Formats: sequence, C-alpha cells, structure tokens
Amino acid sequence: MFSKLCRVLWGDISREEFKKFGLLSGVFFFMIGAYWMVRLIKNASFMHLVGPQNLPYAKMVSLVSLLVLVLFYNKLVDWFEKTNLIYLITIFYGTLFLSFSYLLTLSSVGSSTLPLWANEALGWIFYVATESYGSLVIALFWSFVASAMDPASGKRGYPVIVSGAQCGSLLGAFLMATQSTALGVPLLTCIAAISVLMIPLMIKLFTVHHAKAFVAAGDKEKKKPTGVIEGLKLICTKPYLMGILVVSTVYETVTWLFEFHMNSSAHATFGSIEKVTSFLGIYGVATNMVSLLFALLGTSFFIRRFGITFCLVAYPAMLALFVCYTWSFPGMWAFLAAVVAAKGFSYALNNPCKEMMYIPTSKDIKFKAKSWIDVQGSRSAKASGATIAAMFPAIPALLTYGSMISLAIIAVWIPIALFVGRTNNTLIQSGQTIE
Repeated sequence: MFSKLCRVLWGDISREEFKKFGLLSGVFFFMIGAYWMVRLIKNASFMHLVGPQNLPYAKMVSLVSLLVLVLFYNKLVDWFEKTNLIYLITIFYGTLFLSFSYLLTLSSVGSSTLPLWANEALGWIFYVATESYGSLVIALFWSFVASAMDPASGKRGYPVIVSGAQCGSLLGAFLMATQSTALGVPLLTCIAAISVLMIPLMIKLFTVHHAKAFVAAGDKEKKKPTGVIEGLKLICTKPYLMGILVVSTVYETVTWLFEFHMNSSAHATFGSIEKVTSFLGIYGVATNMVSLLFALLGTSFFIRRFGITFCLVAYPAMLALFVCYTWSFPGMWAFLAAVVAAKGFSYALNNPCKEMMYIPTSKDIKFKAKSWIDVQGSRSAKASGATIAAMFPAIPALLTYGSMISLAIIAVWIPIALFVGRTNNTLIQSGQTIE
C-alpha cells in the first residue's frame, strides 16, 4: 500500500531511495520550518523596531553584507569537507538565533529595557542575519544534495525532499499565525533556533546510514582549492550558468514588490507586532499549503509528464498573470493572494527544477558558483525590487511602474528559461558535465 502511494506521488521510487530521500526531507523540514519562522519575525520585528519605510534600505544593506559572507563561505568550501561545513554553519546560526531570542525579550518587543538605538540596531542585525541564513544554509543544503545525485534519481528524489520542506514551512507558519500572541515573538524565535540545531543531528543520522552511496558519489572530484571568486568567474564565462542565474533569481524582484505592498498594508492596518506577525503567519500557512499540495500531487507529475523545460517556462508565464491581476485589483488581500500563489508555485515547481540544473556540473559550480547565484544573485534581485520601491515612494506610482518593469523582466526571462531547459536536456542525454 505504501509503495503504491509512493509510486503515485513520486513515480518509480524504490524503498531504499525513499529512506535516503526521507532523511534529507527531514533535514529540510527543520531547515525551512525554522526559516519561515524567523523570516516572518524578521519582517514584523523590523517594522516594529525600525519602521516599514526602511524595508527597501534593509534589503540593500543585506545585499552588501552578504557579499562579504559569500566570499568567506567560498573560502570555507575549500577548508572544510561538505558535511562538516553543514555542521559548522548550522550550529553557528542556531546559536545566533538563541541569542536573538534573549535580546528580543529586552527590546521594545518584550520588556523594553534597551535604549532606542539598541532597539533599532537589533532590528537591523536580526534582519541581515535572517537574510543570510535563508541564502547560505539553504544553498549549502542543495549543493550537498546535488553533489551526490544523478539525473534519474533526482527526478524521483527532489519532489520528496521538497515535500518535507513544505511540511516544515507549513508548521512554522501555522505557529506564527496561531501562537504569536500566546507565546510571544522571543519564544517563537527560540523554537526556530532549536529547529536549526536539529539540522546537524539529522545530517549526522544521514551520514551514518547512507554515507557510502551518497558521500562517495559526491567526493569523486578531487581538485586543488580554487579562489574565493572562482564561482563568479564560472558564472561570467558559462552561458548555461548565466541562464541558471536568471531562472533562479529574477522572480525575487517581482515577488519582493508584491510582498512590500502586502507588508506595508498590513503594518498600516493592524499596527501591533503580534497582529502583524499573526497576519504574516496566515500568509505563510496559505503559501505553504499551496506548496505542499502541489509538491505532493503536482511537482513530480509535471516534471515527469511535461519535462523540466516546460516547468521552467510555465512559472514566469503564470507570474505575468499575477502582475496583471494586482495591477488591475490592488489592495492588501489582492497582494496576499498574489504572493501566496507566486511563492507557493515557486517553492513547489520552479525551485526543484532550477536545483536539478546543477546535477550535470562540477563541484566548483555546485558549491561556489551556486553560492554566488543563490546568495548574491537572489539578494541582488530582491535589492532591485527594493530600489524600484525607493524610486517610486508613492504607492500609485510604484504600482504602475513596478508592474511595467515586472512584465519587462518576465519577457526577458521566458526565452532564457527555454535555453536553460533545452541545454540541460542536451547535457543529460550526452552525459556531459559543465566544468
């Protein structure tokens, strides 16, 4: 019965494969569940401690900060074996979020014993730290998976892993939506920190039971350490990687504008940090419910039935419809619906497909080039959305010009997605690897 259900949801996946992917799904459950919690707290606490008008500038500050972090991360890739690197980085962020949990109890979110400047500093630092966690840790996880994956196994296993992530994000968002007032923001941050600290334990469990098949496959490439900007060089010299950069990041510009409208409207409507956090929790629950249902019932089916190229093109085409919808019917609930749909299908459809693009690539591309794409590329795209918002501070003007720019971006994105998907098919069929 269980085997039949697995075949219906994810195709012809063996029991042994399901055990391996199930453990990786458990890792992603804690990773993304914690991320959704701190992500929603980050926005609500920043607006409370600093002010919603500074959100565009916070995104720009995080971009500059992450440039330094990604350089350091690329050096760590040379220094540490990938499993140890996951241990190091996740323990660091788990400890960091525990510290934030304590500091939030002292800020105006809690007992308000900190001076005004300290409250604002906490808002800025928490924002940047959460942004870096969402970029570095998730990128590192996918690099770890892609380094030990073959294309056939990837088509079966990636949807399983994504399903675990959606369960975690749904639970995290549900806690934010229902327990923000009862438990308080500091305690919820503590729960997120504990979830992050579960990641190294799950990775250790995985390596104990499935190390030989996975780690051996990922360690076939033995090369001398390369420079910290090696990944950037690869992106600039490989058209395929430039295409992956576009497919992986440009949607962030469009969805950031959706989120900015939604967050600003929520802050103006609800006022208190608990109510705003609860509203954002509702948004998180809805987004991840869409993602989970599609991850279970649609992701594997669409990839197997229509192919990766179709999926890569379908997402921007769908996003163009959302832009037209919010342009015609603006409002907090309209933007909520657009963000839920855009984010939901991004997590369940676009993200698994773009991660599979890295399978026929070298270790330097999987870890170093990917880190530049996922960290700097993604944050640059969000910073572009923030720049647009800063250029048009009046909401009516931002709605008009932001929508026009978004549609122009999508018009460029679609043919690039076609190129990336077709190139990936050629690489897999020929057995070639991008070095």
